Amino acid sequence: MSTEAKIIQTAFHRKQEELGCEFMDWEGWYWPNHFGDPVAEHHAVRRDVGVWDESPLRKWDFSGPDALEAADRIFTNDMAGLEIGQVRYAPFCDDNGKMVGDGTVFKFTDSSCWVITALDSDLDHFNDVVSGMSVEIEPITEKLPHVQLQGPRSRELLADLTDEEVENLGYFRFFPHQVHVGRVPCWVSRTGYSGELGFEIFTDPDYAKELWDTLIGAGAKPYGLAAVEMLRIESGLIFIGYDYFQHETDPFDMSLDKVIRLDKGDFHGKRALAATAKAPPRRLVTLALEGSEVPEYGAAVTKDGGAAGTLTSPCQSPTLGQVIGMAVLETRFAKKGEQVDVAVGDGTTTATVSDFPIYDPEKTRPRS
Repeated sequence: MSTEAKIIQTAFHRKQEELGCEFMDWEGWYWPNHFGDPVAEHHAVRRDVGVWDESPLRKWDFSGPDALEAADRIFTNDMAGLEIGQVRYAPFCDDNGKMVGDGTVFKFTDSSCWVITALDSDLDHFNDVVSGMSVEIEPITEKLPHVQLQGPRSRELLADLTDEEVENLGYFRFFPHQVHVGRVPCWVSRTGYSGELGFEIFTDPDYAKELWDTLIGAGAKPYGLAAVEMLRIESGLIFIGYDYFQHETDPFDMSLDKVIRLDKGDFHGKRALAATAKAPPRRLVTLALEGSEVPEYGAAVTKDGGAAGTLTSPCQSPTLGQVIGMAVLETRFAKKGEQVDVAVGDGTTTATVSDFPIYDPEKTRPRS
């Protein structure tokens, strides 16, 4: 008898199957990979509006008198200072200041928040860090399926469906009460993982199919991880196991300086990070590569024959029409305009350090 764990399907799985979705297993869940044409899906998000089932991201309900203080102790950003209806992003680290993961915190009340991260094992880390605090942490991933609605037309589409004024919802803000999308009760936040204007929509499993039909019926094009991969690389968005590795990568390697708040109270890994902050040895950059061949993930980056860093996430960019990649480089090679060599095939190709992110470096589109 097989003891192999069953791969979990999301509440939107059947609806996506009907549309010919090809799925892939990641961390025990089926994720949508593509619907037949990842480049067309990518363009839908950049130019119009797309919908992505992101339900397998791990969701945790923090409740109790110390809920926000617990999130503040776990994450490097100032979570104690969140306002009700505000979201903040940050990494969370081990004692040595190395990344365990990254995620977002949504403040509902002074004693409750949601935390969204990538892995089931994050719960063990959380419990270790908040030991002795008055907080209950409940896994709610399967109770809270959700989608991302992303693209320049996402606000317009959502405004026609909701009973709230989404036009007034600020960047990294959410409605701390349920709103209706069509007839479906949901929580809606102005967040996303695309580099475009966008929203995340959370609902109950019983309403998932109706929510999907409502969004697709209004014109949202479904997309999957293959498109997400190109979108996130263009937009400088990191991913665990590709750009950073648990207990190995320093968040300064990911250029996350803005969300490492060394001026706030104590948090896990703060002492180690304070030391690194004085002179971070490595930085995350975007490389623009010559030629049409896409290197391997993790390809070596060199300068004059010596080690210079690692190409973490490469792709053929549909938006820019060239090969690009995020790379962790030694700080001395990370300046814009610097030229390096990237291993590809049996040789190397020249690459130039570009804007980070290379697409919309000022992030005007998601803030629009």
